[in-house]
This record gives sequence, C-alpha cells and structure tokens, in this order.
Amino acid sequence: MAESVRTFWKGYLRLALVAIPIRLVTAEKSEATPRFHQIDRKSGQRIRYLKVVPGKGEVQREDIVSGYEVEPGNYVLIENEELDAVKLETRHTIELTQFVDVCEIDPLYFERPYYVLPDGDVAEEGYGVIRDALKASRKAAIGQLTLRGRENLVALYPGGAGLVLDTLRYESEIKDADDVFSSIKRKPARSDMLAMAEQLIESRSEPFDLSRFTNHYTAALRELVRTKLETGRIVTPEETEPRGAQVLDFMEALKRSLGRGAGRPSHEEDQPPRRGARASVKKAPPKKSPARKSATKKPAPRKRSA
Repeated sequence: MAESVRTFWKGYLRLALVAIPIRLVTAEKSEATPRFHQIDRKSGQRIRYLKVVPGKGEVQREDIVSGYEVEPGNYVLIENEELDAVKLETRHTIELTQFVDVCEIDPLYFERPYYVLPDGDVAEEGYGVIRDALKASRKAAIGQLTLRGRENLVALYPGGAGLVLDTLRYESEIKDADDVFSSIKRKPARSDMLAMAEQLIESRSEPFDLSRFTNHYTAALRELVRTKLETGRIVTPEETEPRGAQVLDFMEALKRSLGRGAGRPSHEEDQPPRRGARASVKKAPPKKSPARKSATKKPAPRKRSA
C-alpha cells in the first residue's frame, strides 16, 4: 500500500552523522471537501484565467520571469535558473538540530502534516531506531526543510507505526497575542461562576475521539450535488432557525447546562433532523379507565459510554 502512495518529496533525514533516505507523502485527503469551478452560465464551459499585461494582452509562459519589487513599479528580475542555483542544504536533507517536548510547541505554529516513510529496505532499520527513540523519550525533533522554494521549520514526531512531519510557522508569521487581546479587560472571573464552569468542563471531559465528529457542511454539499444529479432541478437548501436565540444571563446559562445533564456531549445535543427525514407525529395515548391501574415499570438507567 505504501509503495502506491504518491511521493511528495525525497531526501535524507540526518541526525548527527547518520543519514537515512526518506520520502514524504501528504497526510491530507484532497477529495475530503467538494471543490467547485467557475462556469459560464450560458455556455456551460469552465472559465479559464489568462496572464495578461495591460495594453499588451496575453503573455506566453516562456516570457514570464520572477520579479522582486524594490520600490513601487520597479522590480529586480530573477530567472528560474538563478533561483535553482541558490544552494540550500535543506533542499535535500532534513537536519534534526533540536529535540523538545511535544507539548512545548504551541498549536498555533502547526501548519501542514506529512507522513514520513523510509525510502528502501536499507533505510528501515535507522528509521525504526529514530521512531522508537522519539516515542520512548516523548520528544519531537525540530529541523528545517525546503519545499516549493520555501525553507520551512518542521517538527518530526512518532505517529502510529511511523513518523509524522508537520511544517511549522515561524515566529514572525504569528501575530503577537498580547497586542491582539490588549483591549480585553483582565478582571478575574467570579469564583462561583468559575466553579460552575469548571464543573461543566469536568463532567464533559472524555478521551478525544475524532471519529465522533462529522463535517456537516461537506455532507450537505454532497447531498445537494447528488439531488441535483437525480432531479436535474435547482435545489434551495432549507433555512433553519438559529437555535438558542433567547438571550440568557451567563450564570443562568451555566445553571441550565449543569441541570440538563452535564454528562451529555455537546456535539450530540439538539441535533436537527436530517434533510428528507419525515417528522413523526406522536398520537396522544388513549385515556385509561380510572377503575383499572396498570403498574408501570421504570426503564433501566442508560449506561454512559466510556
């Protein structure tokens, strides 16, 4: 299976004097979200984009070069051969220069994941040593790698039976949080409200299970496309009333949340009916004769899933 996965990059993973041939494959599914093209309504043809110069028209590919703007309207032109001549060690090698605890890396810096595979049978032994050593020490390795003409900061860590590489954003690419949040008042929360919020969080805490969550928008788009294919008509998605429009005092909202069954996961609450599903109408039960009373048995309590 691994051999059939399209290789995104090939090179070496280097730790001190050890160099291991590896290859990267993307960890993301390109077909996970439906993609749309722009179409001319009258002809039904896909709209294409042309590279043009004002007053000249379309420019051919061979006449296009890269340009760095030094001042408005003035550029330094750089040929592709000159870009290729820029020698970077990280173009073909990932040098592991630092090891950190995984929890030390702020999630803000993670950008895009890749799977790392050994490139050939000879590489598997060294690959396994680095994987198991990172797993035993619970560390992530930090290095740099050139992809698509850009030198990326990367984190390498064990995942499943192999290694995962995540490109990271540089510090200069992230806005300073103190500046962004400077207008927020630093008044401490009320102790009683804080205690209830902590109780609510604790009651809903459970192991992370990504399979329990669904991209509802993607599913709705696929259903819309399927319906149009079957019917050939324009389908207008049904509008639903926003839930929870009533404004509640925050303290009252916390109390209601705790009283409504705190153990119930939030993503399972108040799920709207699926499109196309028929609403069931419950009939009122027949009135019982006052002379006869039937004993009712309490239902067994539902067990919470682990």
